[in-house]
Order: sequence, then C-alpha cells, then structure tokens
Amino acid sequence: MVQKIVNVIAIASGVVSTAVIASGVLVYVNRDSIVDSIKSQAIEAVTGSLGGGLGGSLPIGAPDLAAPDNSATAPVPSAGLGVPTF
Repeated sequence: MVQKIVNVIAIASGVVSTAVIASGVLVYVNRDSIVDSIKSQAIEAVTGSLGGGLGGSLPIGAPDLAAPDNSATAPVPSAGLGVPTF
C-alpha cells in the first residue's frame, strides 16, 4: 500500500518537473519576442500617458516667450539670516 503512494508521488513529481522544464525552454526559445512585446507595451504606455501634449503645443524659441518685466526687482536681502541682533 505504501509503495503505491510513493509511486503516485514520484509520478506527480516527474510531471511537475517536466512542466517546469518545458515552460523554461518555451520562455528561452521565445525570449526575443517576449522582450519586444514588453518594450512595445512600455513605449505605448509612456506615449499614451503624454496625451499628445507634444504635438505643437510647446513654445519654440524666444518669440513665443513673454518679454522680461524690468519694473519688478528682487528684494535686497538684509544682512544675516533673519536672526535678530541684540
């Protein structure tokens, strides 16, 4: 009786080992197409998230930018780090 149980476990172990080896060989043989598929999916995900925002809506060169406003000047910082002196 114990011999039958051991035989069933051995056969199941062989089947699992064969399945693991077969899937490893399948991945190894198809690795180039798998990598290309993942690359194309990643590129589509990145370009799809941009939403076509690069299609001519970006300013090109200085004519599209506003002229600097010289009337506003930066405040002159006082000496020190803002710590009161005694």
